[in-house]
Amino acid sequence: MATLTETKEYDAIEIVTNHKIVQVREAIIIKKDGVEISRSWRRYTLAPGSINTDEVWTDTDISGETDEIKAICTAVWTDAVKASYKAELINALNFATRDPNLT
Repeated sequence: MATLTETKEYDAIEIVTNHKIVQVREAIIIKKDGVEISRSWRRYTLAPGSINTDEVWTDTDISGETDEIKAICTAVWTDAVKASYKAELINALNFATRDPNLT
């Protein structure tokens, strides 16, 4: 009987923008009896955190990430980066919720 296995490899981890967004490409590899028969990719990004409509900051939960990704996020998401990103999010929130009748 054939044996199917699925593994994941993180073959691209990039840091983009001045807010240190971590961009990850995950390869999902299917093997039949040890021979690769399929490979697909999933991309996702990790931001330093987020705010709610009350402008309350929450750090991004990276506990489910690989040790390598955790180390990268921890290294690049300094307090200064988080503060800058929070300010950017607040500006975007204020712009999105502004009264269009005001000039």
